[in-house]
Amino acid sequence: MPNVGAHAPHAPYPGNAPSPYPPAPADPYHTAPPPAPQSSRGSGQGNRSGVGADRLALIIHSLADIAAGFLGLWILLYLLEANHANVFVDFVHGMADWLAGWSQDIFMMETEGLRVFFNYALPALIYLAVGHGAAAWLRRL
Repeated sequence: MPNVGAHAPHAPYPGNAPSPYPPAPADPYHTAPPPAPQSSRGSGQGNRSGVGADRLALIIHSLADIAAGFLGLWILLYLLEANHANVFVDFVHGMADWLAGWSQDIFMMETEGLRVFFNYALPALIYLAVGHGAAAWLRRL
């Protein structure tokens, strides 16, 4: 009687089909080192890695965010009628006045809240736009 469970010697098992992938290295722990990562800055930049430009961009980006944060915090404290005799409120107001000194009284409105909002929000937006734009330009160098 023929062997019912046996397969013909020339028919492979379904799970033993040849792999479409290249074979693994014979000794995976002693292979050649991986190739060095390619710089995303392009081949025309020579050996410059751009680390200094990236750090300067991060500093500019952070300073713009901090300046806009002080201006936005002062707007919020003013609109919420914070105590102007408080040391923290006085510090934030002083920083905001210093940062927005070049743009004071651009908007002259009768409503004091709107005047403060626009006179401090405009420099905050300009600091964000210029700071983030300069940082993006530096990162592309």
